[in-house]
Amino acid sequence: MSKLNTTDERDAARADEQDTRELGEAGAQLSTAPVEERADREAGLPAMGFIGWIRWFWRQLTSMRIALILLFLLSLGAIPGSLIPQNSVDQLKVLTFKNTHTTVTPIYEKLQLFDVYSSVWFSAIYILLFVSLIGCILPRSVQFVGQLRSRPPHAPKRLTRLPAYTTWRTEAEPEQVREAALTLLRKRRFRTQAEGDAVAAEKGYLREAGNLVFHVALIVMLVAFAVGALFNFQGGKLVTEGDGFANTMTQYDDFDSGSLYDPDSLAPFSFTLDDFVGTYEKTGPQRGTARTFEARVTYAEGAYGKEKKGVIKVNEPLVIDGTKIFLISHGYAPVVTVRDGKGKQIFKAAVPLLPRDANITSSGAIKVMDGYRDKNGKRDQLGFNAFFVPTFAGAGSGTMLSQFPGAENPVLALNALHGSLGVDSGLPQNVYQLDTDKLKPFKDASGANLKQRLAPGETMQLPDGAGSITFDGVEEWASFQISERPAAGWALGGAIAAIAGLAGSLFIQRRRVWVRAVRGADGVTVVEMAGLGRSESAKLPEELLGLALALNDVAPTAPDPQSDPAPGPETDSAAEPGPGPDVPAAETAEGAEK
Repeated sequence: MSKLNTTDERDAARADEQDTRELGEAGAQLSTAPVEERADREAGLPAMGFIGWIRWFWRQLTSMRIALILLFLLSLGAIPGSLIPQNSVDQLKVLTFKNTHTTVTPIYEKLQLFDVYSSVWFSAIYILLFVSLIGCILPRSVQFVGQLRSRPPHAPKRLTRLPAYTTWRTEAEPEQVREAALTLLRKRRFRTQAEGDAVAAEKGYLREAGNLVFHVALIVMLVAFAVGALFNFQGGKLVTEGDGFANTMTQYDDFDSGSLYDPDSLAPFSFTLDDFVGTYEKTGPQRGTARTFEARVTYAEGAYGKEKKGVIKVNEPLVIDGTKIFLISHGYAPVVTVRDGKGKQIFKAAVPLLPRDANITSSGAIKVMDGYRDKNGKRDQLGFNAFFVPTFAGAGSGTMLSQFPGAENPVLALNALHGSLGVDSGLPQNVYQLDTDKLKPFKDASGANLKQRLAPGETMQLPDGAGSITFDGVEEWASFQISERPAAGWALGGAIAAIAGLAGSLFIQRRRVWVRAVRGADGVTVVEMAGLGRSESAKLPEELLGLALALNDVAPTAPDPQSDPAPGPETDSAAEPGPGPDVPAAETAEGAEK
């Protein structure tokens, strides 16, 4: 008797082992994630050699865990680039920062924090992330293609062990049930296969497709950013109303480009600033807030292109042959006329001044470098420190600061000097500042430095017949950023594809369904349905219930042989699909695979 019990136990253990193997096959390849090899498959193996370490390092680098870590490090590495001035963006700000922060500057220079995006450490993270993504995607893509070409796996012998399960008896023939199941599952867009006494179906391939699209999109974005950084350019130009710009290197006030950019490839075009229109709120708490801020231009594509009208607004650039022209800032340019002691006009121009506050209080310098001679006929140079307010509150009404950004009551304050401006030394000089080392101020009748406030039309007379300067009026200027960044469309497309792929990989569920129909010992067909998903989800039992109800309409539940065959409430109740046996909550798809 004990021997018989031992034999039964062995048969039961063997059956459980076979069921476990079948469940593992049924749940296999629900994911394209690579399976890492066990490093300790057998005890006593010799240590890994050089090739073994290389293979281990490659497996680690191409794992999704490392890819996410590198992506996180890349995000962290970009933070200093947004907080610390960069040489590639504004070298003047970098120089100012270095002069102000002398203690941390040497540390920042050693860490390449003034050139973050071209630094060795940022490039290393960038390249490693690129390699990691490619090494992760290629094997997953090959495996995914193999899954698309394969058929759903055959049904396990005991469907009751799957997470979602139901069964009922029907008087329909097994072949009819299986055919109806095939039709139903195909209608629900399952991939199906009939094998033996069961039908296997699978759905949710777009989950892995979305996962792959997400990673491919990341690679596209990385490549697009790299191309944009290597082949891009951007430059700035300040243009006064009535003046123009031609897209050549000599026309830029400042110019910066990627290391592989060819200046000869600048797109040929030109434009003229016809008018700058700026209107501001005049009353209420929003007084001074800009309402209209646009530059009206006339532009032409190519050397002999037809002129066209255009409007450039903030965040609405003008695009010419792939080059974008952005409106950056705005200010005023007082128009002045300078005459010598004989009344000869030697200078007349609109001189741009730099804004100092939100109400466009502005300052700058007026430099008369050529054509001026003093009362003795000796060549000399003139310089004027200029301070301008578009809306002056009036004498005795506080400091000379603008009360409103619009030119309601413009006033120009000048301080006159003469001598050498220092422009002949060959050293670069700030056009908005005077080098006063070799300049002497003019003196008024009291012996003080000559200075005067001028309204439009007024003139400042220089002492001893040295000439005069007249404030004729005010024009406006606009500052433009001209830039070209190739592959920007690819980067945008990659970002959109990455979001779509991520959504698919998160919300689409990969699942399998099996339907078995066999004739029972009493001649009545027994229908079993079971489902298995990649991860435990409440939607899988709901979906299986919906399929079971739809199939039950074709193969209705047979009456209980022990009950009254006549139709009645109890018979109707028996027509509902019965619930499957209790399944432990821990028995998920992953548990089934194990």
